Amino acid sequence: MREYLPILIVGAIVGVLSVIFLIAYVTMKDKKEAIGFDRNMKDGEIIRRLSKYALRQWPSFLLVLLLMVFSIVYDIVSPLVIGELTESIQNETFTLPFLYTSVAVYASILVVSMICTYVQAIVLQKTGQRILSALREDIFTHIESLSHEQLNHIPVGKLVTRVTNDTGAISMMFTHIIVNLVKNVFVILGVLVAMLCLNYALTLMVLCFVPFIVIFTVIFRKFSRRAYRRVKDGTTDINTFLSENLSGMKIIQIFNREAHKKNEFDRKNQALGKSKRDQIFVFGIFRPVVYMLYVASVMCLFYLGGKGVIRNQEFLGQMITGGTVVTFYMYINKFFNPIQSLAEQFNWLQSAMASAEKIFTVFDMVPEIQDSPDAIEPEEIKGEIEFRDVWFAYVPGEWVLKGVSFKVEAGQTVAFVGATGSGKTTILSLICRHYDIQQGQILIDGRDIKEIKISALRRHFGQMLQDVFLFSGTVRSNILLGLEGVDDDEVMEACRYVNAHHFIGKLAGGLDEPVRDRGNNLSAGQRQLLSFARVIVHKPSVMILDEATANIDTETEVLIQDSLEKMMNIGTMLMVAHRLSTIRHADNIIVLSHGEIVEQGNHDQLVALGGRYYELHKLMADEERLRKS
Repeated sequence: MREYLPILIVGAIVGVLSVIFLIAYVTMKDKKEAIGFDRNMKDGEIIRRLSKYALRQWPSFLLVLLLMVFSIVYDIVSPLVIGELTESIQNETFTLPFLYTSVAVYASILVVSMICTYVQAIVLQKTGQRILSALREDIFTHIESLSHEQLNHIPVGKLVTRVTNDTGAISMMFTHIIVNLVKNVFVILGVLVAMLCLNYALTLMVLCFVPFIVIFTVIFRKFSRRAYRRVKDGTTDINTFLSENLSGMKIIQIFNREAHKKNEFDRKNQALGKSKRDQIFVFGIFRPVVYMLYVASVMCLFYLGGKGVIRNQEFLGQMITGGTVVTFYMYINKFFNPIQSLAEQFNWLQSAMASAEKIFTVFDMVPEIQDSPDAIEPEEIKGEIEFRDVWFAYVPGEWVLKGVSFKVEAGQTVAFVGATGSGKTTILSLICRHYDIQQGQILIDGRDIKEIKISALRRHFGQMLQDVFLFSGTVRSNILLGLEGVDDDEVMEACRYVNAHHFIGKLAGGLDEPVRDRGNNLSAGQRQLLSFARVIVHKPSVMILDEATANIDTETEVLIQDSLEKMMNIGTMLMVAHRLSTIRHADNIIVLSHGEIVEQGNHDQLVALGGRYYELHKLMADEERLRKS
């Protein structure tokens, strides 16, 4: 019994560690809901949904598997060659030609394995990039399909993280982790078969450590998952904070809130740093524990093998030679190395699974506004619009529109006026079907708006908003927005139509003048004129102006009044405005108050009526006099 005391000591140490980790595991499971530890999606579901992207690249993965065979053969055969060489050196029949032959065989296998590994890496990287591109395209397309209501509840920084960081982590899974896991499984199985054929007694000794490897892997898998979820959440939180505050840096500076925002960023940064330290701590325990099992198995091998060689004793009925010890030493390394690699890859594996879960959370958001199965795609829209007893609320029970009914004839210009919150902008959003109504009916050319495909509907509508959004690019790209088949002459014609050609002609690059982030290098009036040109070049049937002249200075206002009169002749025009010069020429003015229509008629009729519009008219007239003075 005394001669096996060292092995019993090793077993006791491993057993104590197992008990400690099991206690920690049970404790963690009891607290999982308190720390947000539970997963909303199972790994099997995530892998199933990711597999559809991998299956598209099955020829590449098949090639990788074939190349992998040579690496696996090297891992299994090379220890046998070294062991055989060790045995032959101890024999009197050893010759140099045998040594040269053995070295040549070993070197040949090594060279072939290295070449295959190189080609495998190239193929995997290309395949991973194709998968990454497909995933990013799909999630971006899905985000485009979400309604305004849904997008309003998702921070931009969170969506940016999903499309960039999270998809990158998944690409690593396909290019590195999954292939290596498959390879490691075959290496482990191949090594076990080779060890059993060589010496089953020593193989059983090695297998005694396998249950502990499984236990430690399961336990630390849970800890690692929690750590990576926290890192992902912290990264998303910081990206969201940066996206919002860098865009609003001018406001922060104007109100002298730099110190406050810095402190807020520090708190988020420190929270992310703590999450990363926890992640490193988990990994820092798991890797040494696995390595400890490897060292323990090697110690047991040398102890049992040394006794067998020195004393010429059998172990469980089998003799142990020096060559057997050398071969098993290499096989143990081949056996534990995949597990140690898995420990290193736990970072990527858990990161990829956590990222995939977050991406699929976005995919699982069903668009609230969708085409009906029998929706049509009309070639043209005349512009006749009718509201029939429309009720709408952003929040259930808090009605923004209450039984609104009106009709706009094709080609008419209709203005909506009223106090803030009366429902003017909401009506324009409903016409473009950015939201769906709760009660009533909206008709376009006598057809229910839900019977028309969303893409077709919006293609015939041109919107000019108060807050003009320009993209980084050029003046031309911001007017066209990717519209094909339009040459520069047509673009300049649209610019002349809205009097935007005056300032464009003064720009050094003309239509090729760079536009910086959100058009910060252009004035508010210039940005608004570009939005007018953008609408004209897309040739809409219905034009919508939502406070589109609010930010235009007096000089620019003079330029666009002529443009507005021309645009009124293009088709139906709906407008919300606070300037008399914009609405006085409308065919019909609809006055709203608390979500209801209180008056409607043309300018002269409503002024003569002396009601709500007359009061608004006086207020607008006073404001314009003050502005011009």
